[in-house]
Amino acid sequence: MLALRYVYVLALVVWLGGMLILGAVVAPTVFEVLQEHGGSQGRELAGAVFGAALARFHYIAYAAGGILLLTLGAMRVLGPRPARSGLRAVIVASMLGVALYSGLVVLRQIDAVQEAAGGLPSRLPAGDERRARFDALHVLSTRLMMLNIAGALVLLYWEARE
Repeated sequence: MLALRYVYVLALVVWLGGMLILGAVVAPTVFEVLQEHGGSQGRELAGAVFGAALARFHYIAYAAGGILLLTLGAMRVLGPRPARSGLRAVIVASMLGVALYSGLVVLRQIDAVQEAAGGLPSRLPAGDERRARFDALHVLSTRLMMLNIAGALVLLYWEARE
C-alpha cells in the first residue's frame, strides 16, 4: 500500500509541478529572453519553443493521469480505501479529460490558426478573425491548465491530510 501511495503522490506532484513550472517559470522566461534578443522574430521563436514544450508536457500529463487512476483503483481494491476515493477518481478522470482536450483539440486549433495567419497572430490587425480566435484559444488553454492545477491542489490537500 505504501508503494502504491508513493507512486500516486509522485505522479500527482510531477503533474502539478510541471504545470506550475511551465506557467510560472518557462513561459515568462522563454518569451522574455527570446524577445529581448530577437524582437518580433524572437517572440515567434518563443511561441514555437513554448508550444513544443507544452505539447511534450501533455504526454507527461496523460501518463500521470493514467498512473493516478491505476494506483487509486489499486488502493481501493487492496484497501484500506483512501478517503473520498470515489471523488478523487472523478477529479483525476476530469483532469485527464481536460488535459486530453487541451492537448489534442485546443493545441491543434492553435497551430491551425497560426498556420492560417502565416506566423504570429498578434501581427494581424486587431479586428482580424484569426487573431481573435488565437486569443480566445490562448485564454481557453490557460483556463484549462488552471482548472487542472486546482484539481491537483485538492488532491494534494487530501494526501497531506492523511
